[in-house]
Amino acid sequence: MPRVEFTPNLARQTQAPSCEVGGSTVAEALNEVFRKVPGLRSYVLDDQGAVRTHVVIFVDGSTIRDRARLSDTLRPDSEVFVMQALSGG
Repeated sequence: MPRVEFTPNLARQTQAPSCEVGGSTVAEALNEVFRKVPGLRSYVLDDQGAVRTHVVIFVDGSTIRDRARLSDTLRPDSEVFVMQALSGG
């Protein structure tokens, strides 16, 4: 099963447990996490279900390509990492 992990910074804002979930896409995996922790959804996704601009999601070390529909595919052993994007100079 894919494993979803969140940065400690997100975990300080709301409950953000690392967990193994079902799903063959990023959307399916995250929806399973959001069913367990509904308050986490608004920190990660906007009102249209797209990844918020201040959030970055990696699958197996690469940034996801589909930030709107989260259709990037997952393998059974995939690692999904959700973190807040950093900016500045």
